[in-house]
Amino acid sequence: MSTVLCEPVVALLPPASRATPLGAWENSADSAYCRDLHGRILATNTSFARKFGLGSKAGHTISDLVHAEDIAKLLDANTELTRPPHRTVTTQRWLTPQGVRWFEWEETALRNDAGTVVGARAVGRDITRQHLAEEQFYRLSRAVEQSPVSIVITDPQGRPQYVNSKFIAVSGHTLEDLLDRTIEVLRDGHEDETSYKNFWTTVRAGGEWRGELSTPRRDGTTVWEAVKVTCLRNPEGEITNLLCLREDVTERKRLEHELRQAHKMESLGTLAGGIAHDFNNLLAIINGYAEFCEQSLGEPEVLKKSLREIHRASQRAGALVRQILTFSRKAEVRFSPVDLNQLAQELVALLAETFPRTVVFQQVLQENLPALLADQSQLQQIVLNLCVNARDAMPSGGTISLQTSTVPGATLRHLGADVTRTYACLAVDDTGTGMSAEVRLHIFEPFFTTKQGHQGTGLGLAVVYGIVVAHHGYIEVDSAPGAGSAFRVYLPLAKAAVAAPLPARSTDFPGGTESLLIVDDEAPLRDLLASALSSKGYRTTTAASGLEAIDLISDPARLFDAVLLDLNMPGATGVDVMRVIRICRPALRVVVLSGHLTAEARLELEKSGQRCFIQKPYRLDDVGRQLRHVFELKAA
Repeated sequence: MSTVLCEPVVALLPPASRATPLGAWENSADSAYCRDLHGRILATNTSFARKFGLGSKAGHTISDLVHAEDIAKLLDANTELTRPPHRTVTTQRWLTPQGVRWFEWEETALRNDAGTVVGARAVGRDITRQHLAEEQFYRLSRAVEQSPVSIVITDPQGRPQYVNSKFIAVSGHTLEDLLDRTIEVLRDGHEDETSYKNFWTTVRAGGEWRGELSTPRRDGTTVWEAVKVTCLRNPEGEITNLLCLREDVTERKRLEHELRQAHKMESLGTLAGGIAHDFNNLLAIINGYAEFCEQSLGEPEVLKKSLREIHRASQRAGALVRQILTFSRKAEVRFSPVDLNQLAQELVALLAETFPRTVVFQQVLQENLPALLADQSQLQQIVLNLCVNARDAMPSGGTISLQTSTVPGATLRHLGADVTRTYACLAVDDTGTGMSAEVRLHIFEPFFTTKQGHQGTGLGLAVVYGIVVAHHGYIEVDSAPGAGSAFRVYLPLAKAAVAAPLPARSTDFPGGTESLLIVDDEAPLRDLLASALSSKGYRTTTAASGLEAIDLISDPARLFDAVLLDLNMPGATGVDVMRVIRICRPALRVVVLSGHLTAEARLELEKSGQRCFIQKPYRLDDVGRQLRHVFELKAA
């Protein structure tokens, strides 16, 4: 039953509409009402009256029921009603006893006998739930589209179905590109197929995959991203989509690299005294036995023993230089098999010469410890920084104990370790002052230090923590004031044997009859190589600089089968010479000899096809065997 609220205005309606102004909507379940053009309500049906709590009271206007901000929008519809088809749809917020609700109204013009529009009949429905859902969807879609994180949604097989603007900006791929060209969007950044397969194993099992991936872009730059891939499921629990989030962490990685490099240099300062001590000892051995040889020219046995000691000292010096360069050079992280026991023994030998004599080292190393798949330079930093930290905790001296062992992942469950893996444990204990519980909470924070004045930067343990995490490992600390400290580093072992034993070394090497060009600006080294290789049957020509080598290589009358090439030379470097070789004589064999091969130089040489590198100081038999290997490789 309708409720007529304003009879004088109803009288203006056509006679057919005066009795039942709502027409067929009189008893509808949908809310319906009639109004004049000024917003006065003429009639309502029962559903409307109940919805808005009007009862039988008369005299209401829409301003009593419509949200103040939406009244003008409703009255603006009057203009639309005066034009064919005399119908319009509007949406406003209405005030009900239950609170503010959204209504969608379909309004139809009411005209008098003269055809003039005098009011409107509106039929509407409550769309609050739908409107809120649309608003929620809009907010979520804008948040996803404007997110600073690259977002990719794929089907369970990894085929892309959506990418946001950030992904397009970072990768250069549009969704159309991905759909048309069937690009494996989840493949980006995985270094090899094994990594990619492990990723899919985790995801297809319904797990969450996390990692940091390095991806080359179209402009030649490399972007580091923290990547997380999770499964989206329907109400039945079935996987319907994969959600991939990729956050650009390039700047963070750069800062971490600079932080590690800065701490390397700080640590090298710590080692400088011990290195100088070792080198002075080695030089004293070499100089002393050289003088002894000069004084004992007629005694073959004395000469032989002296030369043997000189050779042994030079080998020790070479190993020391290689260790320093490995530790200090700015090189990319390279994971390879590492013998943790050997690494610990070498560093302890070096630190024993560096640290005060009041600090004693003890080592308990598990025999036949399996190899780690790790970056050797970064593992050296872990051992060095933990030992330096232990030394500083013992100002009056004490004992530093290093121990290695294997630990099943199941016993490290409390740290979040993979229970299916086995971990190597490196334990570094000291008998120092120890730490309070409060200090232990902060020791891995960058720049946190308990040392006075300028004695420490607070970077050492922060660097250790970063390296351990980057190797998917864990670290524990046990310490108490006056009871020393015990650090336990757990690193996953390589899943399979990755290194074969080295063949026995011979002191001799095979000869040949090929023509060689020896390029080195150091005359004694140049002459040594020429003499040694000539004695084996090779025909040798020498060049004292890169420019001289370029002149010889550019001369078509000069025939060479191979070049022994030093890199660090004044004028034209070995890299410059290599560029000329690849242009003038692309088939010419090259063996690179270098005392310090930077990552940039190695990358450029490898791009040109160079594969044979020998580190200085070298053994003559190493050079001879590598040379024959290069010739045999070409012949094959």
